[in-house]
Amino acid sequence: MGEILVGTASWTDRTLLESGWYPPEAKTAESRLRFYASRFALVEVDATYYAPPAERTVCQWRDRTPEDFVFDVKAFSLLTGHPTRVDRLYKDLREQVPARGSVYLKDVPARVVEQVWERFLGALRPLREAGKLGALLFQFPPWFTAGGRNREYVLEVKERCAPARVCVEFRNGTWLSPSDREATLGFLRRHDLAYVGVDMPQGHRSSVPPVLEATSDLAVVRLHGHSDRWDSSSVYEKFAYLYGEEELGVWAGRVRELAGRAETTHVVFNNCCGDHSQRNAARLAELLV
Repeated sequence: MGEILVGTASWTDRTLLESGWYPPEAKTAESRLRFYASRFALVEVDATYYAPPAERTVCQWRDRTPEDFVFDVKAFSLLTGHPTRVDRLYKDLREQVPARGSVYLKDVPARVVEQVWERFLGALRPLREAGKLGALLFQFPPWFTAGGRNREYVLEVKERCAPARVCVEFRNGTWLSPSDREATLGFLRRHDLAYVGVDMPQGHRSSVPPVLEATSDLAVVRLHGHSDRWDSSSVYEKFAYLYGEEELGVWAGRVRELAGRAETTHVVFNNCCGDHSQRNAARLAELLV
C-alpha cells in the first residue's frame, strides 16, 4: 500500500479559528500554521482560488512547516474557467481588462492571461523547489462538460504547470456518466493526470458520483460532506457536515483500497464548520494506521 496523507482544506478558516481548536498561544499566522503542521502532514490551500498568492507568502509557508510537509494548492479561479473579480487580478493588469466586476477567461486579453499564468506559477516555485508542492488542484466549474475542447484545455493546463503535478476535479456529471466514465479515466491515465475522487451531495448540477480511481502515481480524494444546503451561497452552509464514525470507517476502507493502486494518496476534508474538518481528518488518520 502506498503512502497516505490526510489533511484539511485551509488552516485559517474563520469558524476554525473561533472553534477553540488552536491553543490560546497560537495567535499569529505563523504559530497557527506551525501548530497545524504538527498535527497533519498535508494541507490544501484554497485561498489561492480567490486571489493569486505573493511569493513572499509562499516562502513563509515553506519556512514554517517541516521538511516533509505537503501543500496541495488550488488554482486561481480565472485559470479554471470560473468568474473572477477584476480586483483580484494583479494590480498592474486590471486596467488591461476591458470589463469591470467579474470576468471569465474568455473575456481577458491573451497577454493578460499569459501574465497570470506566469506569475501564479512563479509564486509557487519556492514550494516546488523545496519538494513541498504536492499538486495543483484544478477544480473545473459545473458548465465544464466532457468534450474534446475541454479535454484540450486540461492538457494545456498540464503543459503549462509542468514540472508541477496537476490533479483534476470535475463538477459536471458528464465526465463520470456510465457512457463517458471509462473514456474520462482513460484520458487522465494516458496523460498521467491525477483524478480527484469526491464525496458530495448527489442530485445537483455540480454532482459527480463518488468514484475513486488512481489515474497516476498520485491519487486524490476530497470529502465535501452531505450538507442539505448544498445550493446555499454561504460556504459555511454548503460545506457544513460532520462525518460519523460509521461513515469514516467506510471511507477508511475505500482509501486503503485506492492506496493499493497509487504510490501516494492525498485525502482532504473540505467540510468546514468549526473544527469538523480537523476532527474528521484526525479520526480518519487514526483509522488508517
